[in-house]
Amino acid sequence: MNTTATLSNSMMLVLLIGTTDSMAGALATLVMFTVVVGIYGLCMAPLRSRLSSESLLPVSVMLAATLAGCADIFLQRGAMQWHHLLSLYAGLLGLQCVVLEHSGFFCQPVRSRLKLGGLFAALMIVLAVLRELIGQGSIGHHLSEHWQGLILFSDGLHFATLAPGAFILLGLLLAARQAWTRPAALPEETHHP
Repeated sequence: MNTTATLSNSMMLVLLIGTTDSMAGALATLVMFTVVVGIYGLCMAPLRSRLSSESLLPVSVMLAATLAGCADIFLQRGAMQWHHLLSLYAGLLGLQCVVLEHSGFFCQPVRSRLKLGGLFAALMIVLAVLRELIGQGSIGHHLSEHWQGLILFSDGLHFATLAPGAFILLGLLLAARQAWTRPAALPEETHHP
């Protein structure tokens, strides 16, 4: 794994851990992430071939910062309760666009980009549902002001809504995936004289 992929994955980890404490935060992050990265990819596609390698980074930073700032303003104007959940991470979306540009994400075929985006979205939603269910005892509590969510039990384990709990839960999910996809153990050879 190269350093660019490591940086890109660590940037995604910040969004994954930071915004999945509730289903509303995860969904709002996914919508905002999809819009910002999608518009960034569309705008940079015609510019990439016209820019020199020295001017690609400043243009990339300027475009990503502009798009992330506009998304933050639209979120503030349209949905203030979601803005409170995501205002800390809006600038990180712009930085994520620059890191994805540098790692060559936008030069990959559309199918592989959609696959990676879908995996990230699925992981965010699964982690958000588990964290909200374990941490609060309900699902969808913050999706609307008028709906209390699907309450499954009265009290939850608050530790799951905190960042350390998210790391532990993510580690358990990764261990379960590894155990599920690991090939069955080969039978041991016996030596008969």
